[in-house]
Amino acid sequence: MTGGPRQTNATSQNPNNLPMRLAARYTRDVGASLIRAWENVRDWEHLPWLHAKSFSQCRLEKEGEWGWRAATRSAERDAPETIIELVIDAPASRYVSRTLEGPLPGVEIWTQLTALEAHLTRVDVEFHLPHLTAAQAEKAGRSLIRLYTKLWDEDEAMMIARQEALDARTSEKDTPIFLGSVKTLKASLPRIVECATGPIRIIERDGALVAYPARCPHMKAPLTNIEPDKSGCITCPWHGYRFNVETGISADDKGLKLGPMPKVEIDRNNNAVLVWP
Repeated sequence: MTGGPRQTNATSQNPNNLPMRLAARYTRDVGASLIRAWENVRDWEHLPWLHAKSFSQCRLEKEGEWGWRAATRSAERDAPETIIELVIDAPASRYVSRTLEGPLPGVEIWTQLTALEAHLTRVDVEFHLPHLTAAQAEKAGRSLIRLYTKLWDEDEAMMIARQEALDARTSEKDTPIFLGSVKTLKASLPRIVECATGPIRIIERDGALVAYPARCPHMKAPLTNIEPDKSGCITCPWHGYRFNVETGISADDKGLKLGPMPKVEIDRNNNAVLVWP
């Protein structure tokens, strides 16, 4: 999609002509590289999935090198729709998130990203709130700090897990893995087997042993603790991508696949072996 930042009329949104106030500042260091941090900033898609307790919707309107704009809703019951626009100033390593429409239009949240080490980034946030009194702005600022602490906690965990998965990539091929007797294997299900190319999850479905890669191919989210639904599909906890565990094929028409699908073969001694065709 193409397009750019939308222009807003701040005067019409601020009939009492109250000033823009710096309500609060928030600073923290996250254990992720600057590359991972910027990847996270551009990733609008994870809001209602990774941050499901804070957002119930994020519907993209436009995106480009400049940033993105989306219609969002908080996770509160009957929450109104809010249009958020995130604009990136790459040379200055900062971005601003603006509320264009919603309960409090005109809010600007400025964030500066600074690389401290290879896997450590400083995050400095300023919350600028319009048409509020000083007392109202202070109260709202405290609420925003609590929200951003929670969001960055969740983002940091995702970025660290993604980096670990990327660092673990290998050119090695998986080789057959002995799993013991079928009886012992079934008693241990669901079972995670660490392989050269990543974790494999083994389950029993309709009496058959099913094995599938337990890492989302989109951004390497762990799928080791995700149970299939009645249709045999799992949903990525980071972005909501869905896959059929028996075929590995995308169940949401997004065109991705879990990866090379192993099988559990049973030898003549009733032992199970994990193999890749």
